[in-house]
Amino acid sequence: MARIAVFPGSFDPITIGHIDIIERAVPLFDKIIVAIGTNSSKNYMFSLEQRKEFIAQSVAKYENVEVDVYEGLTVDYCREKDARFILRGLRNPADFEFEKAIAHTNRAITNHDIETIFLLTSSGKAYISSSIVRDVMRNGGNYTILVPDVVRYEP
Repeated sequence: MARIAVFPGSFDPITIGHIDIIERAVPLFDKIIVAIGTNSSKNYMFSLEQRKEFIAQSVAKYENVEVDVYEGLTVDYCREKDARFILRGLRNPADFEFEKAIAHTNRAITNHDIETIFLLTSSGKAYISSSIVRDVMRNGGNYTILVPDVVRYEP
């Protein structure tokens, strides 16, 4: 059975922290699906197509990484894709507490069929979040050190 992991998120935008997690997970799984979750009530800085393109270009060198879009529960998407693992990055203790609750819930509602795998973000990238990047972008700061080269923002 193939080891398939889903790396879910809004990726608005993808950051070098996300890339760090993907790069380190590549040798662990047969396939990683970077899955952009959609939420119609959320206002995104970048369109779905832009986010897909940013991710696709950023992970193009990895043969076992693909990009997709989904709605609804992540565990339902995992079942649809025959993925037994959810990949999540942890930056700090607050992330851990939040993600732990979701992981326990996901295990319970899937009868322990889907496991969440946590990777700690590398220490030099642990401060980066998409919300911080968006704030830097909106305020004209140098965001280029926080995102892959393909991510560009013009207000």
